[in-house]
Amino acid sequence: MLNLILREKTIAESDELREGIIVDYDHEGKIVSIEILDASEHVAEPKRILYELKETKAAV
Repeated sequence: MLNLILREKTIAESDELREGIIVDYDHEGKIVSIEILDASEHVAEPKRILYELKETKAAV
């Protein structure tokens, strides 16, 4: 299982987008976490994690 936690909030609702992929939402409808069941079966290199943070412009 792979669980990507995007924010530390209480989960208000969960939706299974498709079999084995669950998205959790807070009370405002914002994504809290994404859970992928049996994640190692869906990727070529399960021990390798790559991520990218895209720069965003702050509101002035």
